[in-house]
Amino acid sequence: MMKKFFYCIFFLFLVLQTTSAQSDSTAFRCKLYNDEFKVYMHIDLLQQQIEVPGQEIYGPLPGYVGKERYTFVWPIVSATVKGETATLTLVNDYGSEDLTASLTRENDSIYVLKHLEGSTLKLPHDGKWLKLPRTVKFKRQEKRK
Repeated sequence: MMKKFFYCIFFLFLVLQTTSAQSDSTAFRCKLYNDEFKVYMHIDLLQQQIEVPGQEIYGPLPGYVGKERYTFVWPIVSATVKGETATLTLVNDYGSEDLTASLTRENDSIYVLKHLEGSTLKLPHDGKWLKLPRTVKFKRQEKRK
């Protein structure tokens, strides 16, 4: 009886560990969106296998930041993940501006991008440049069926 109990506990522990490992590996592989500024992030910070549409010449990258209805993006050229926070280096399309930011996962669906140093993150908006605030909250997009 006691042996079965320990086997059940051990099996339960393995299931919980496997589930935890799977969620951690996909935590920084997703699409994020901000409704207020119509800005999105497409990221795969661990395997770094995202190709920027129209800019495939750069090869696979950790991801990019873009704006709805515009082709201008800020490619993420390097990313390091420690726990629930990633440190990102972004460069604009032209290579003339760069910045360092952190991306923190608050929970399963909310991520916070925080500007740490460098240029201001600017994206086109109705013929002008929209400067994003130093901290922007993103929501994880659900996979479409």
